[in-house]
Amino acid sequence: MIFYESYTTELGEVAIAASDQVGEGEAKGIVSLQFYDSERPLRVGPGWKRGTSDLTEKAAQQLREYIAGKRKIFDLPLAPRGTEFQRRVWDALLQIPFGETRSYSQQAQLLGQPRAIRAVARANGANPVAVIIPCHRVIGANGSLTGYAGGLPLKARLLKLEGANFVSQGELL
Repeated sequence: MIFYESYTTELGEVAIAASDQVGEGEAKGIVSLQFYDSERPLRVGPGWKRGTSDLTEKAAQQLREYIAGKRKIFDLPLAPRGTEFQRRVWDALLQIPFGETRSYSQQAQLLGQPRAIRAVARANGANPVAVIIPCHRVIGANGSLTGYAGGLPLKARLLKLEGANFVSQGELL
């Protein structure tokens, strides 16, 4: 069973979903963390049930600690659903240290597929576990912010919170 619950944070409304059981092809862990609002509606998976679990509560607490500047590393089991390639990309994202950024090209090279830049970018965009799997740490090769499911203002806030270097829109001109 996958339980999901909404939480209010200083960064906006967030929904956290977690699987609390291990089954065939299933793992116990955080399945989704998504920011939502009137422009970005909440996406609920088939069979998800509204309600908290120990994992959704633990994730919400760790997210609050991260936002408050008291946590740099999340300590949660993860169970994102995706293709093998997407999971490899998401695993690589977990290797980017707090406060650092990488380009899509660097990520593709780390995966041993230097020509797969667009595929890496698409996999980053499909990341279902925002912040915890830090796709916000991937920026353009020129240091500029590129797409983010939560919107570029949120991506900028996350990177500023971590003290990461990037080029804000308008600075490229």
